[in-house]
Amino acid sequence: MKVAAVQLTSTGNVTENQELALAKIREAAGNGARLIVLPEATAQNFRSGRLDEQAQTLEGPFATAIQALAEELEVTVVAGMFCPADTVERDGKTINRVTNTALIAGPGVLGGYDKIHTYDAFDYRESDTVLAGESLVAFDVDDLIVGVATCYDIRFPEQFKELASQGAQLIVVPTSWADGPGKLEQWRLLTAARALDSTSYIVAAGQSRPGGGAEAGNPSGPTGIGHSTIVDPNGVRMAEAGYEDDILYADIDPNEVAKTRRALPVVATVD
Repeated sequence: MKVAAVQLTSTGNVTENQELALAKIREAAGNGARLIVLPEATAQNFRSGRLDEQAQTLEGPFATAIQALAEELEVTVVAGMFCPADTVERDGKTINRVTNTALIAGPGVLGGYDKIHTYDAFDYRESDTVLAGESLVAFDVDDLIVGVATCYDIRFPEQFKELASQGAQLIVVPTSWADGPGKLEQWRLLTAARALDSTSYIVAAGQSRPGGGAEAGNPSGPTGIGHSTIVDPNGVRMAEAGYEDDILYADIDPNEVAKTRRALPVVATVD
């Protein structure tokens, strides 16, 4: 099965981002991809103002447009968006929080995974505006079991091992990975490590680096570092993007997962 990891640059305009996403999905499907993964925050980037003001439900125009195209093209799409969640008080302010949701859309499928581990690190507190999810999510594409994680989740190996123990053979990771000293090295290490931990394919689609390679290594906030990647169950990088917009492709072989798990039985998987 061919998969695609779409690396793009979201703006603060949900309608513009929707049209960009639809165009990228058409391109990837036209090149034979059956599973197409777009970045975290595809619907609206993190630096474009309040997330709650443009948040939509899974029945809103962003999700339904992607689901309609996925139905038309007979593909499955994963793309980051924000959905309305709850209201909390923080430092005397009332905040309408959202969920950081990985939309899952395909023929007869419209659902989502809410990011479990909010990015409360490096002087940033995602939990102030984002309600953490509680449940692991997996789905089927062409008889392949696909688990879902989002960005900061990749620092938590137990999530990936648990998805694998529940049968996941491939784990998608929509991402908006911030740049900064050592961040690219961490990203490369973590994507390979999670593939090895779970003996699963990893398809990690990230936001492109604002300013491209000219700004490489400088702190970027939670907007993107590029370097989307597809990693095999042995931790070998099958494809990797640079800092700019791109689409990666790879052929996924479930037999390779089975072979790796026989040789390296680090995860107790279900039958």
